[in-house]
Amino acid sequence: MSGINRRSFFTAAAAAGFAVAGAPAARAATGIAAQVRRVPLTSEDRRVVVVGSGFGGGVAALRLAEAGVPVLVLERGIRWPTGPNARTFPNPTAPDKRALWYRSSPQLFGKPVALEPFAGLVEAVVGENMTALCAAGVGGGSLVYQGMSLQPSEAVFNTFFPNELDWQTMNRVHYPRVAKMLQLATAPDALVSSPSYRAPRVFAEHVTRAGLPLSKIPMPIDWNFALAELRGDMTPSYTDGSGALGVNNGGKHSVDVTYIAAAEATGKVTVETLHEVTGIERTGGGRWRVHVNRIDTAGTVLENKVLTTDALVMAAGSLNTTKLLVRSAATGQIPDMPDALGGGWGTNADRIYVWTNPVEEFGATQGGPVVYGSLNWDDPRSAHTVIQASIPSMSVDARSTMMVGFGVSEGRGRFAYDAGADEAKLHWPKDGDAVIQNGSIGPTAHKIAGPASFLTDTNVLFPSTWHALGGASMGAVCDLDGRVHGQRGLYVLDGALMPGTAGACNPSMTIAAIAERAVDNLVARDVGTVI
Repeated sequence: MSGINRRSFFTAAAAAGFAVAGAPAARAATGIAAQVRRVPLTSEDRRVVVVGSGFGGGVAALRLAEAGVPVLVLERGIRWPTGPNARTFPNPTAPDKRALWYRSSPQLFGKPVALEPFAGLVEAVVGENMTALCAAGVGGGSLVYQGMSLQPSEAVFNTFFPNELDWQTMNRVHYPRVAKMLQLATAPDALVSSPSYRAPRVFAEHVTRAGLPLSKIPMPIDWNFALAELRGDMTPSYTDGSGALGVNNGGKHSVDVTYIAAAEATGKVTVETLHEVTGIERTGGGRWRVHVNRIDTAGTVLENKVLTTDALVMAAGSLNTTKLLVRSAATGQIPDMPDALGGGWGTNADRIYVWTNPVEEFGATQGGPVVYGSLNWDDPRSAHTVIQASIPSMSVDARSTMMVGFGVSEGRGRFAYDAGADEAKLHWPKDGDAVIQNGSIGPTAHKIAGPASFLTDTNVLFPSTWHALGGASMGAVCDLDGRVHGQRGLYVLDGALMPGTAGACNPSMTIAAIAERAVDNLVARDVGTVI
């Protein structure tokens, strides 16, 4: 039920005299009507509406604005401004309300979390056999991702993505454009050789000893900030490994300070924060109607908005884009959606390991966010990457650190509409990533760790992913430029467009590069006709 229809339903229920919590019918009707009156309803007409401000939304907003198109970006979360010695983000060792989105499941990493409702950073979406985590805030997932910015090799890319995307052009034009925007750089040796970065050095030694490839990982980081921390010029944020829920000191080139900032600087883009989309529908005239709750930071609805637009770009991330589209299709708000909608959903074969070695010194302080990884891509069908990720500082050396893996897997889930809950819910096969656990990432992680170590596979204890992909995938639901088949003016430009995998890489680079390519084509072909 859309926001406006839900309002009409409750107004009608009150008028009909339905009782609430045992109160007399007339009194209940008066109370509900008064509550409805307190939430104003406004309507707006916009040329382009972009839902979400992460990698896909940021690219779309900037490139359309550069083409002269006015864009409204809707972001359900808040802005998270950083700078030297800021305390914007919570410390992962003592998370507070800032960590969790107010509607998130309280079961975070399998444990109940009791926090005051807040428009926090992470929402845990619990499905069948899988919990998927997604970000909220201007910049989307770039706020909380570690920053591993990897581009698949040509062989891996062509194995899992349509050849029509043209890897050669992507490699020459679109990936480099993203790299330039994010100002990618690897950690300087002066930083890596410092005492705080013993854990990355130990990882590198183990990778080399195992005969596996070793690479420094490109990161969207100004490493001068980390060097300044070593000199004592700033409170630690990189060098103590505390940036898992956002880097306080700045210097991280997340989407909010790159793509979104550049988009706003054109004067063509407006970003509305704390605007949560509740429903979308196609009007009788073929335009798009977006129902939005303007909320406060506790999730209280302050205003209902109805936005009408010729062009709607869904960039709310794989989870929320897919959930909104599946629900709209199932309830008839968007008729004739492709049958494959909701399917083809993958985890990017995420694995997160705790690596413990009782005789190895990793350091009580482990600098981050990421320095080294092992890219095992010779066989595209079993390609996988294992990266060392530091843990927050402790008072003693816990003889442990983290390893993170990305791979390729044929395991796929789907979102299906649950009429009783009035929402799309995730269904994932129980052994969907077993081949990754047992056949590629798992064995490589154990080989790196060595015989004196033991690994705790957190995905076995608590199946989860930070890199949800698919649900409105290219080919089955959309064309390669994100146009939803049969739905003029409706686009998907985020992780939902991906084919369930990013080719053994963190997805950010490929999501952004595919969006860059797509918007090039939309500017050339759709601006002035559809947009």
